[in-house]
Amino acid sequence: MVISFTIIDINWIAMVRTVISLDLEDKAWLDRQAKRERIPMTRLVQRAVQRLRHEAEANPSGFVRLLRETSGAGHFGDGLTYQRKLRGEWGKRK
Repeated sequence: MVISFTIIDINWIAMVRTVISLDLEDKAWLDRQAKRERIPMTRLVQRAVQRLRHEAEANPSGFVRLLRETSGAGHFGDGLTYQRKLRGEWGKRK
């Protein structure tokens, strides 16, 4: 009977392997850049994705930014109830 085990560093972040398709020029650039920085090409891609994600989260799209900026602006309670009340008033106006 053979018993084996692996020591797992709980500080290690789990990674998911992903396959991507790149233009030949982009792949060649990644290889050259990785060689210049003396890091694996995969690490270069990871850093690029992290940077893009952080920039996107720091500068959300117009719709997401609008939601954040107006969150809590209305103090009417339930939005649907307030909306129905307003629309009910439309029929009363003449």
